[in-house]
Amino acid sequence: MSTRSQNGYLLLFRGTDWHQGLSPEEMQQVADQWMAWFNRLKDQGTAVAGNPLEREGKIVSGKNRVVSDGPFAESKETIGGYFLLKVGTMDEAVAIAQQCPGLPYGIRVEVRPVAGACPLVEEVQAKAQLAHA
Repeated sequence: MSTRSQNGYLLLFRGTDWHQGLSPEEMQQVADQWMAWFNRLKDQGTAVAGNPLEREGKIVSGKNRVVSDGPFAESKETIGGYFLLKVGTMDEAVAIAQQCPGLPYGIRVEVRPVAGACPLVEEVQAKAQLAHA
């Protein structure tokens, strides 16, 4: 059974070292395949948005809102980019993710439904309603 999302699905592309060991020509071929894939999805109305992310950034964490450098390019978990898809089911989003040209080069694609509201807020509201019933 496939979950449904009214808000679409996000593909998160994990891994930024996919190009290691490739010649400049091979890197260009993969980049061209990636753009052709995205443009096809966009032309079909399936991809709403998508962009690569810059390699540098900052991470804010903790009660004291500490700011540190990151993410670090050597991390296998670094998110290199995203697509926002307008499809109705997880199965559809996964089928699109399986077409990712970066998969043979070590890219991992995380597929996540986009929530309409914060799931924790919805959970707290549901518990409050039960308490008052």
